[in-house]
Amino acid sequence: MPLEKLQFRPGINRETTSYTNEGGWFDGEKIRFRFGFPEKIGGWVKATNVSFLGGCRALKTWVALDNSQYTGIGTHLKYYLKYGQELKDITPLRTTTTSGISFSASANTLSANITVDDTTIPVTSASGFPDSGRIKIDSEEITYTGISSNNLIGCVRGAESTTAATHTSSTAVGCATVQVALTAHGAEQFDFVTLSSAAALGGNMTANVLNQEYQITTIESANVFYIEARTASTTIQDITVNGELDPTFVYSTSSDSGTGGSSTAGAFQISVGLNVAVAGTGWGAGTWGRGTWNSAADTSSSVISLRIWSHDNFGEDLLMNVRDGGIYYWDTSQRSSNFSRAVALNSLADTDGTCPSIAKQIMVSDVNRHIIVFGCDPESALGTQDPLLIRFSSQESLTSWQSTALNTAGEIKVGSGSEIICAIETRQQIIVFTDVSVHAMQYLGDPYIFGLSQISENTTIMSPICAKAVDDTIFWMGFDDFYMYTGAVQKLPCSVKQYVFNDFNTLQREKVFAGLNSSFNEIWWFYCSSDSSVIDKYVVYNYVEEAWCYGNLARTAWNDRGITTYPLSASTDGFLYDQETGLDDGSTSPASAISSHIESSQMDIGDGEQFSFIRRYLPDVTFDGSTATNPSTTFTMKARNYPGGNYLVSDADSVTQSVAGTTSVVEQFTNQVNIRLRGRSFALRVASTDTEVQWRLGTPRVDIQADGRR
Repeated sequence: MPLEKLQFRPGINRETTSYTNEGGWFDGEKIRFRFGFPEKIGGWVKATNVSFLGGCRALKTWVALDNSQYTGIGTHLKYYLKYGQELKDITPLRTTTTSGISFSASANTLSANITVDDTTIPVTSASGFPDSGRIKIDSEEITYTGISSNNLIGCVRGAESTTAATHTSSTAVGCATVQVALTAHGAEQFDFVTLSSAAALGGNMTANVLNQEYQITTIESANVFYIEARTASTTIQDITVNGELDPTFVYSTSSDSGTGGSSTAGAFQISVGLNVAVAGTGWGAGTWGRGTWNSAADTSSSVISLRIWSHDNFGEDLLMNVRDGGIYYWDTSQRSSNFSRAVALNSLADTDGTCPSIAKQIMVSDVNRHIIVFGCDPESALGTQDPLLIRFSSQESLTSWQSTALNTAGEIKVGSGSEIICAIETRQQIIVFTDVSVHAMQYLGDPYIFGLSQISENTTIMSPICAKAVDDTIFWMGFDDFYMYTGAVQKLPCSVKQYVFNDFNTLQREKVFAGLNSSFNEIWWFYCSSDSSVIDKYVVYNYVEEAWCYGNLARTAWNDRGITTYPLSASTDGFLYDQETGLDDGSTSPASAISSHIESSQMDIGDGEQFSFIRRYLPDVTFDGSTATNPSTTFTMKARNYPGGNYLVSDADSVTQSVAGTTSVVEQFTNQVNIRLRGRSFALRVASTDTEVQWRLGTPRVDIQADGRR
């Protein structure tokens, strides 16, 4: 019999059954389509060896006039600048104080013997101990979650890789958790504060231990919070390991009876945001740490939204905005002062006093050089946010916001919806999304400056960061559809829509973000699967070939190549990665393989009336770009008798396995593979699990003939 070509339509289709989708692809992982054929995606390597704190949802790269390259990194805890291989913390300050701060350290002794299994620690007096904290007895470190009378309860023994041991009565009990008192401190749990000018408490709590940046562990009241003392002269960046803090704790002694003197100063960074949404409180009132570490959120907090940053360049400088929070400015000249912190825009010396102080998003118009602020406070009521108001500065000005006849500052209000979700700039205009409609904002010049017109209604958008522009086209993800704008809003035909939205955590929808991978004409959307509160999946649309695919990958932000050679991404492990470089998963050392595969839908002869007998196939695959000595991939031909039946192995009528097949390794110079496989329908699967392998499928041939009806 003549050989038959196995030709498939580009893209994965999960909108129909495998049996219905004959001639197409039905499943895949870590693959893309290029010129109609599937291939393994590129690998990734760490862009820096230091990690950041918090969930990153904003990345921006730019080059200053002196050719210095920067990357802005906005997380739910901080804002960093990547400069070279360093991460510089430029998180703005909320407030500072130069007096009124006092400390109280706790230490006591055991009132009875304890064994290695005891989870209740009796102390002579629990007075002064925080409600939860960290203690040390001899060389064993212990955490506890409560106090009952003079007992520390809910103890976890052998913390910080120490060994649980027996301890005798009267043994000293030191505490790393230090009380900090400041009237009306205004801080929230997990905020960061830098303490300075404190005096030693008398024991282990030296001045150098106290005078550092700390993350607040617990809020006791409006006037009291707690920190956990660590070794002296260790910056937050020094102890950030794999995206988490890993300090060496310092424990008090009975000599730590001082209060730190009367001159302790505190610099409080802007309050942290949330990283995980919680049901019943709207977007983003999350579970991330509102109590003990990683406990459920205190939904009474004033912070009710996931922390999302927007940022843009004003010349070589940087403007940043915390969604539903302040607007900040960082001047590249601040690099000379060891990357001093960003400052509030309305604090600049030459401001006219009408600068907006709260907003949902900021943007600098590339065409006409206005700073545009969305969902902000109006000129007439500064400090009171209007979620549908848009304000713009005078052209080429940071600080001129009062609308007069002598400048181009002004404001305009969106006419429908309850809030602005996001805005995207194209070559011709700015597209503004509300929760129910889409509007086009265009520069008109004097006297109106900007005009606004509605272009669509009853259109949804999943999150403030899930839209991307490609020239004058915008792609985004809605609540149950994908959309595009090319002069008009239209639904984007999607062959994996049901697959994506049926395995989607709607509670975490605000985390959904879009990334442009222009080298391959792709828009990537990353999202949380139904049983995950952390981003773990992606779906990709090739807007040139109109092909879809999907897979599993933990990423929280993405920036396309431009001034960088490769796309830049942020991961849940606290590291930045260069994407589309190398062939493997560079998050480990050594790098591990990227498991990739693609599987076709079922094919048959004569609409399944005839059995098929397959004797051999001729693989068609290239390994161009591989660095392995003998690169290979695995071809599997699978057959079954009925659409819902088990797959059959060669020369077998039936098997008990749910999935089986005839599998062969196809190496670089394999000519043909001889097999014996019979069934009403068959499918092809190509997979790779080896390091240093790049593969691309062509058009395999199969030696197949009809083999009767029974």
